[in-house]
Amino acid sequence: MKTFIPKPDPTRRKWWVVDLEGAVLGRTAVRVATILRGKHTPLFTPHLDMGDHVVVVNAKKVRLTGINKPEQLAYYHYSGYPGGLAKTTFSRLIEKKPDLVFRHAVRRMLPKNRLGRQMLRKLHVYAGPEHPHQAQKPEDLKF
Repeated sequence: MKTFIPKPDPTRRKWWVVDLEGAVLGRTAVRVATILRGKHTPLFTPHLDMGDHVVVVNAKKVRLTGINKPEQLAYYHYSGYPGGLAKTTFSRLIEKKPDLVFRHAVRRMLPKNRLGRQMLRKLHVYAGPEHPHQAQKPEDLKF
């Protein structure tokens, strides 16, 4: 008996819509990363990209648990120069670039290699409720 290895088929991929209004950031990011990896299907193979596309709307309305967490959670960026470490809090970043907050949380939950970057391309995050992916007939995913 031979080992069955599925072939990645782009025509078989589904489209999911996730509404982040009132959703907790970390809990939702785990579920989205699972769908991007393809772990929700019986054909999951760790070394292949078997996941689906995910459209995330209302990224500006995501929330954190805890009273002081929006001011305590920090995002760092280093320019490569001495003294070039920049620190931004969650509350400031959610005002300026709300899509970046959720994309960053999901990116950390995916593999850190070429396959993870390929999976991240199937994540489409939008700050408001409108998105241009109506033609794909996405399925709604409620949290």
